[in-house]
Amino acid sequence: MSSEPDVTVLLNQWADGNQAAFDALMPLVYAELHKLAKRYMERQASGHTLQTTAVINEAYLKLAAGREGAWKNRSHFFGVAAKAMRHVLVDYARSQRASKRGGEIAIVPLDEDPAATDKKATEVIALDSALTALAKSFPRQGQVVELRYFGGLSVQEAAHALNISQETITRDWKFARAFLRREMERGGM
Repeated sequence: MSSEPDVTVLLNQWADGNQAAFDALMPLVYAELHKLAKRYMERQASGHTLQTTAVINEAYLKLAAGREGAWKNRSHFFGVAAKAMRHVLVDYARSQRASKRGGEIAIVPLDEDPAATDKKATEVIALDSALTALAKSFPRQGQVVELRYFGGLSVQEAAHALNISQETITRDWKFARAFLRREMERGGM
């Protein structure tokens, strides 16, 4: 990932209205967002119709539209970016489920199992619901899941982003996975 001072300094300069900082920041941010989205999309089932570029563009639009204050630093920015990607993916899953119920005509490749596509959308929505419950009771563990699962960060990268040890990330990740599994089983997943 890019060095923290460069992105942090550019974020702060942009927040102060420096357009040149914005111009220098965008290629760095876009490249990082692309890496995060690509990591996530590689874990999706084959035949997934949402493309990496679409995830990045939608997340970027959410970031730009929702930017009320300055981001504290690079880690804060990419934490918010991971959350934006989560919302893009959940919105997409919800729209897929709605189209399966007659909202729109869905074109499904002949080699793709429509039930598997619907199941994946249901899983993403159930995960979002379970993650919301986790974050409400255990905010840091919720952040760990967003960074690792939706943001695609490694243990080391997540530790750096949250400014905690890798061991704490590992413990939080283990706890969060058990919590999410339990919540999803309660919901019938």
